[in-house]
Amino acid sequence: MIHIRSKDEIELIRKSALMVTATLTEVASFLKPGITTESIDQMAETFIRDNGGIPSFKGYGGFPASLCISVNEVVVHGFPSKYELKDGDIISVDCGVLMNGYHGDHAYTFAIGNVKPEVLKLLSVTKESLMRGVAQACVNNRIGDISFAVENFTNKEYGYGVVRELVGHGVGKKLHEDPQVPNYGRRGDGKRLKEGMVLAIEPMINLGTRDVRTLEDGWTVVTADGKASAHYEHTTAVRNGKGEALSNFAPIEVAELANKELTPNSYVTGMVVVA
Repeated sequence: MIHIRSKDEIELIRKSALMVTATLTEVASFLKPGITTESIDQMAETFIRDNGGIPSFKGYGGFPASLCISVNEVVVHGFPSKYELKDGDIISVDCGVLMNGYHGDHAYTFAIGNVKPEVLKLLSVTKESLMRGVAQACVNNRIGDISFAVENFTNKEYGYGVVRELVGHGVGKKLHEDPQVPNYGRRGDGKRLKEGMVLAIEPMINLGTRDVRTLEDGWTVVTADGKASAHYEHTTAVRNGKGEALSNFAPIEVAELANKELTPNSYVTGMVVVA
């Protein structure tokens, strides 16, 4: 069932989404080589609970942590662990927060230190594809218009692999609601978009093949060829004209910038111009 949310409900979802933003901003300030992904998760859970939220992911379907932390070739659903971040890693952090009966859900991929240029470009293109998808979340468009915007930019223009086994979704009183929002498809296909729908749009884009496999833990999804994968996500309200991201990358980008020692070769995901 697809839910149409009132203005008041959308504002409650926005508050939850912005608590996710605040959490990812804290993560951006915390990241550096040598820290464990387990410590990132512990910090984030404390931050969420101290600010009146509940981690949406912890215990969801048996998931053991508050964050999905996916490093390098891990696409999504990575478990926090004792793995220590290394110079050159990329790390996708996916977070959900429940507040006032509504969930917010979004994700951001961070570059740690000196990351290969081809991987940095993947991050930049994937982030831009999300914004193109969000723009298509407008009244009287269809789900396929979002899907096409993501796939056409990432695959047709850059040749990246667009993951098909995992998709975006509706979000609200439940973490995952209808409709599904694939990152591939054709213009004009799928459900018609209506004012009041709220979607989690989340491109998962691979440097190489689109094919993935799931590890024995039943959660961790990795690229079949071992190449890097990027993941960005916004909680998005369907609006007239173009969609509105209820979550916000700007504070995350500011914190990311502050956490880097800028040199002529430094990279900050919020400032890259896609060639």
